[in-house]
Amino acid sequence: MIHVKREGVVLEKTALEFEDDGVLNPAVIAEGNQVHMFYRAVKTGNYSTIGYCRFDGPLDLVKRDDYPVIYPQYPYESHGVEDPRIVKIDNLYYLTYTAYDGANALGALATSTDLVHFEKKGIMVPQFTFEKFKELTDSLGEIMDPYYTWNVRGYETEGHKKTFIWDKNVVFFPRKINGRFYFMHRVKPQIQIASVENLDDLTPEYWETYFRQFTDHILFIPKFNHETCYIGAGCPPVETPEGWVTIYHSVECLPEGNSYAACAALLDLDNPLIELSRLPYPLFKPMMDYEISGVVDLVCFPTGTFLQGDTLYIYYGAADERIACASVSLSELLKELIKYK
Repeated sequence: MIHVKREGVVLEKTALEFEDDGVLNPAVIAEGNQVHMFYRAVKTGNYSTIGYCRFDGPLDLVKRDDYPVIYPQYPYESHGVEDPRIVKIDNLYYLTYTAYDGANALGALATSTDLVHFEKKGIMVPQFTFEKFKELTDSLGEIMDPYYTWNVRGYETEGHKKTFIWDKNVVFFPRKINGRFYFMHRVKPQIQIASVENLDDLTPEYWETYFRQFTDHILFIPKFNHETCYIGAGCPPVETPEGWVTIYHSVECLPEGNSYAACAALLDLDNPLIELSRLPYPLFKPMMDYEISGVVDLVCFPTGTFLQGDTLYIYYGAADERIACASVSLSELLKELIKYK
């Protein structure tokens, strides 16, 4: 098994109103040795905004804003902006996040040229009712059964109907592949991949065609014990000559509650829908006190990385209350992944 070093907690909540209940699930991007972090900040009542801080190197916190930099402005995000990820493609930063209006949780996009000013582009993913989702996919066979189970279960909650199926965890690949944008997203219980030449192509018509061929877009089907509940996208993939190293999250249903772990897989460089290998065990799972106990217990939720030399630093939400970091040797991780090719 690969050696993982726990670097510890790197960011805690404060008494400031916008982050007095927790900080978690950060987007991370480096410019040289400067690591920019855009993190989910939760205030009492479970209302989320996105805060900002900066590290000198992977762990030395040097700047932290005392106000949110991205916050709800539109009805589709009225209850919160959550779980950001970020990449830079062709001199433009793409920050994806989950927009939550109190009933619907859907992947949204904001772009920036300077990491200071962000322009919101709106919802990226389809806005389909469960009935529409089932109508589009009903001919695809029993592989869809867990999707129907998960999404009809979530469709009616606390006496009111959610308008749309939830589609979140939108994570871009950090460059275009054969001239196309590729991104992961997640309709429970598995990860899917979409690709377009232009983001303007993400129209309702595009998504209807996509969903009619939904099984062609499934990236991972759970096959190990730690994936038995569901899986979802994690960090933007890291490009290597051997393929895209992809850190994702898995959820195992345990008697004491769901356990969220960080996992690793290797995807083909030219067609990331091709899974080259997957670790048959979690890269790391809740073990430390700060991962075991918090707002939500038993959570390691990876969302960003920083590569310094051969060391890959993985930033993650720990127990939905704080942000922690773990590190691995990228060459060692690749060697381990290649064993399972």
